[in-house]
Amino acid sequence: MSAAELIGMSLAGLTEAYASRALSPVEVLRTVLGHAEAVNPAINALFCFRPEQAIASAQGSEARWKAGTALGPLDGVPMTVKDSVAMIGWPYFHGIGANRALPPSNYDSPPAIALREAGAVIFAKTTMPDCGLMASGISSLHGVTRNPWGLAWNTGGSSAGAGASVAAGAGYVSVGTDIAGSVRLPAAHCGLAGLKPTHGRVPHLPADTMRMAGPMGRSVDDIARLLTVLTRQDERDTWSLPADGVRYHEHLKRDVKGLKIGVLTDMGFGMKAEATVRSAVDAAGKLLAGAGAIVEPFTSPLTDDAYAPIDLFLQVRGYLEYASLPPHGDTARDINPYVRAWCLGGAKHSGADLYRALGRIAKMKAALLAAFEGWDYVIAPTLPVVNFPAEEPGVSRETPLAHTLFTAMFNQTCQPASTVCMAFDSRHLPIGVQVTGHRFDDLGVLQVTKALEDMRSFAMDWPFKPRP
Repeated sequence: MSAAELIGMSLAGLTEAYASRALSPVEVLRTVLGHAEAVNPAINALFCFRPEQAIASAQGSEARWKAGTALGPLDGVPMTVKDSVAMIGWPYFHGIGANRALPPSNYDSPPAIALREAGAVIFAKTTMPDCGLMASGISSLHGVTRNPWGLAWNTGGSSAGAGASVAAGAGYVSVGTDIAGSVRLPAAHCGLAGLKPTHGRVPHLPADTMRMAGPMGRSVDDIARLLTVLTRQDERDTWSLPADGVRYHEHLKRDVKGLKIGVLTDMGFGMKAEATVRSAVDAAGKLLAGAGAIVEPFTSPLTDDAYAPIDLFLQVRGYLEYASLPPHGDTARDINPYVRAWCLGGAKHSGADLYRALGRIAKMKAALLAAFEGWDYVIAPTLPVVNFPAEEPGVSRETPLAHTLFTAMFNQTCQPASTVCMAFDSRHLPIGVQVTGHRFDDLGVLQVTKALEDMRSFAMDWPFKPRP
């Protein structure tokens, strides 16, 4: 087997090869490490490589597979986690240059515990923009992370390095975090599958009303395997749900016949979806209808700018993080100037402003959840645009998260939402379609996403070699 064939394997194929002893976790890790070190200079997606630590972990996995005591679907799988996922002894910089001298983390976030107990082989962390408050791949600490589908183009964010590295074959899956689309956006930009689970399905720290951790991978089956491991209860996260015990990857097949699925291409405010993006969503709807689903237009109940109160809340949140940074000089080396300017806007808002914004968010959430009644699932663009230049903080410099309107709303409603690549534009850049379901129906969302993946007219050839 060639290195490219090995790196492009699915998690199912990889662990089957481990079980049959056709492949060794140590052998696989060495190949992945070599490939990651070769492609990372172009995409700038990974930092803090720890090959010795990873090899020791892979050796333990190899012994378990030989003894027939493998720990599950991730045992021996080389993978990465995002900068913002705390792991004991690993850096936790949050993408901010001013944090570069901070000591390593002294605690494990729940995803880190879950991965370690599952035998996953973590060999590096992935880059992210400052504070996780841009849907792009630029960072005062990490520099510009680039999309392997076209190095001039953006990865999306904030799980920028996760998207770029998995697409380029530098690890099979990764854990991202999502506050306004930060798992789904880079997954869509990089041609991957990704899931923002029901809030609380995957515990994370610090506990948060908007942000959660989620899986990113090259197929729905791969992210379902990762979700199977990540799902657990952790009382440190006050939003954590009881563990459901579902092995998601074992239940992905589903007949979509009779499901009522809405097609949403206009949020009722803000940026309009490009024609190419709308066409991809409409085509996905036709595929589902052809498989027997009841597919009809879904009209957004939102008419006012529902993103504005979210932006205000995140500005205040960003200002608090900015104010707590170690002493620094406010240079571009310390904090991204776009993020700094945006965060400083948060200092202008009063407590009453924030409370009013939270009230507007609650009304938006109630309206959107009410509109979902009677529907099983809704498909929509993941992004209203296909892409934007790698060096840009977003489609708009003034409001770097304004193009997240199709994703950010469902962080507020706490609904599960996925993305899968369903088309390409004339530049052969990926276009993602989002699937949203009711709270707690993570499995159903994955099943519909898998149905779309199986029905699309093309097969993905992984790993994707970075191109200019």
